[in-house]
Amino acid sequence: MEENCAKTCLHDRHVKLGALMSPFAGFDMPIQYKSITDEHNAVRQKVGVFDVSHMGEVRVTGPDAYKFVSHIFVNDVTGAPDGQIFYGMMCYENGGTVDDLLVYKVNEEEYFLVINASNIDKDVEWIRKNAEGFNVKIEDQSPYYGEVAIQGPEAEETIEKVLSLNVKDIPFYNFKVFPIDGEEVIVSRTGYTGEDGFEIYGSHSYIQKVWDKLMEAGVQPCGLGCRDTLRFEVGLPLYGDELSEDITPIEASLSMFVKLEKPEFIGKEALSKQKAEGVKRRIVGLELEDKAIPRHGYDVEVDGKKVGEITTGYRSISTGKSVAMAMIDKPYDKLGTKVEVRIRKKTFPAVVVKKRFYEKNYKK
Repeated sequence: MEENCAKTCLHDRHVKLGALMSPFAGFDMPIQYKSITDEHNAVRQKVGVFDVSHMGEVRVTGPDAYKFVSHIFVNDVTGAPDGQIFYGMMCYENGGTVDDLLVYKVNEEEYFLVINASNIDKDVEWIRKNAEGFNVKIEDQSPYYGEVAIQGPEAEETIEKVLSLNVKDIPFYNFKVFPIDGEEVIVSRTGYTGEDGFEIYGSHSYIQKVWDKLMEAGVQPCGLGCRDTLRFEVGLPLYGDELSEDITPIEASLSMFVKLEKPEFIGKEALSKQKAEGVKRRIVGLELEDKAIPRHGYDVEVDGKKVGEITTGYRSISTGKSVAMAMIDKPYDKLGTKVEVRIRKKTFPAVVVKKRFYEKNYKK
């Protein structure tokens, strides 16, 4: 472990289980326990649990909470019932992405923002800076919360049975607050794996208890390795790969989360312009005809000319195909376009496909 790495509240448990640990987003995190394939398949077929305590949590409260969240968030939270969750981005004035995040609506005067681990300091600073002039209180609660994600077709049944939490009535992209042992535990149903799944947020001691109960019940612990293969197969982006301060949500092919019809929000002008004029490049899916594995940063070429690069690539565990997401220049982004991926000194033929390589199985 690198000396300056932070540890999550479950760190000692991962080490005890013999997990392969590695620095990720400033934390010493488990990459895998058994194998990435075994853990991936456990989530697709049954259930697995991830330590996601490295994620950041920011609470926004006050009379202007709704107004402020609308100002910094590209999706539209207007008129949403309490308990609903929204996915979207915070953007800079030029349309580049500060971060992609989940916004939990507690009520009109309270929102709970879940941000990426690698961006906590940057995001919190940016949120605070933009809160000037709004009657809101911004609290970085990342140090308080531990979080686990329980994912897979058996997730609901496992939580009900092992943790005695009644979660079956939580609809997709909603959350519920449970009072447990004098604290408020948040349980949401979103899932970053393409399967039905729940996230549980609580104090470090509560999350440790949850983890221990799940381990006793034989639930497969999963590392960040399969978290990446799972999210990638269903076309979900990772900040730093498919989104960044240099990649706008429109270029990332995520326009559906950018509600340009809502009033002013940071980045609206730049994103409206991109939408109207079209972008010069965008994220697409690629399927390689060969068994070669495309990796992040590899060049995509047409007739020897670079037209893009791989943002994430794998031999898909669920489909057995070599596939990738790539940022490709127009006009080579159209479905069916033939391109080549350069892997060291050779190039391999590939074709542009939809970036969802595996169908999601969320609970409707």
